[in-house]
Amino acid sequence: MPPTDAAPGPAPDPDAGTDQVFRLQEEVRQLKEAVVSHAVVDQAIGVVIALGGVTPDEGWIVLKEVSQHTNIKLRSVAETILIWGRTGVMPPGIRTALDARLGRPGLSGPPSGSPRVSGRSSR
Repeated sequence: MPPTDAAPGPAPDPDAGTDQVFRLQEEVRQLKEAVVSHAVVDQAIGVVIALGGVTPDEGWIVLKEVSQHTNIKLRSVAETILIWGRTGVMPPGIRTALDARLGRPGLSGPPSGSPRVSGRSSR
């Protein structure tokens, strides 16, 4: 027969709920940041596709290799490519790495209205 005057368990920690709320808020913040970052990268891949006449998979590889070659975070490279698309301004290091990856010497400005295709098939 179990004892009836057993000591109650530890009292619930009132801060536990608050800690969980803070952890969940931080997780939501990180997920929102990831969604924005993903959109920026996807848009930059689109610019690379239009510029180089490559497939989406090849565009991702180009972007990743430019990031690795320049030792600049992928999202920063993507943002730079998007800015270049609007302004025509791109840092020389990224420009050189992008030219090398696309096999195109001397990018002079942002992509124009109609994409120039380098002869590669995107099928």
